[in-house]
Amino acid sequence: MTYLDQLDLDYQVMKHRRGLTISCNPALVETILTGLLTVLTSLEIQDAQALLMPHTEMPQLHDLGDMMPLQRLIQLNQSEWLIDMLAADQFTTHFQPLVCANDTSQIYGYEALLRGTDRQGNMVMPGSMFEAAHSAGLLSQLDLAARRSAIRGADHYNLKAHLFINFMPVAIYDPISCLKTTVQAIDNAKIPHHQVVFEVVESNHPQDLDHLMLILKYYREAGFLVALDDFGAGCSSLNLLHQLRPDFIKLDMELIRRVHQDAYKALITEKILEIAQQLNIKTVAEGIESFEELSWVCDRGVDFVQGRLIAKPCNPPVLSTPDLRMPGLLNA
Repeated sequence: MTYLDQLDLDYQVMKHRRGLTISCNPALVETILTGLLTVLTSLEIQDAQALLMPHTEMPQLHDLGDMMPLQRLIQLNQSEWLIDMLAADQFTTHFQPLVCANDTSQIYGYEALLRGTDRQGNMVMPGSMFEAAHSAGLLSQLDLAARRSAIRGADHYNLKAHLFINFMPVAIYDPISCLKTTVQAIDNAKIPHHQVVFEVVESNHPQDLDHLMLILKYYREAGFLVALDDFGAGCSSLNLLHQLRPDFIKLDMELIRRVHQDAYKALITEKILEIAQQLNIKTVAEGIESFEELSWVCDRGVDFVQGRLIAKPCNPPVLSTPDLRMPGLLNA
């Protein structure tokens, strides 16, 4: 690794300052990067630039394009397991049904939930994958892999219900180029566009609202539906509602949890459901885990429900669910 001073504007003079050059076996790179974390301060790591070269000669001008921040090199090294997973496409999708509130035996759609497989064959949950992807600058690659896995799984199981696919707006730098392969995969699978619902997570929407609206415009013009996920989790939910005007809102599970026992949650949820009904926006109550929660949201006009009480995420997907609103079952 070599530190270089900046080039002047005309690239006429290259000045060198003292840095650190390490000659080592490639197998020791991980050990060295781990060691640097113990001897350099966080500011030094942030300021340093790194260059990996197959020889010990001084870098030339054409080598500068291969330089990267030392911090990112360390993060990439720590995320090597994720890079391997992306390279081998070791992903599957678990599907959790969304059912009609007035008859929970009627499956309206499935939410596609990403799962990974590590080198030992163990399942890797999405939280750790997206955390590593964020640190290593691999969000775009992982988000695309998740969308492809969802479409591939829906095609494999010949699902005819609506397909709810999560996406991260910050991972899509340009809707036309980034989403082209996603649309192509949907078309190849012969999934009707009106059956695909793209979910934007409210808490992960980008600071650039115009960018998010551009993405949703692209989806809508292609005939897809749009859902605002985790509604009620963030302080800007109502503001996003009128700006994005989604086809669905999915009420955050923390808002639904024990809603029948919490007067504050109950009043907030009732008002959200009232607003959605007046705006003709379909509503989904997430995270239903008890008969009391199911009864409460159904009695207040929610359109669809989702949660472990109905069915857990699984692969292969469940193809039938019980009608939990039947007398006797609901009061069990």
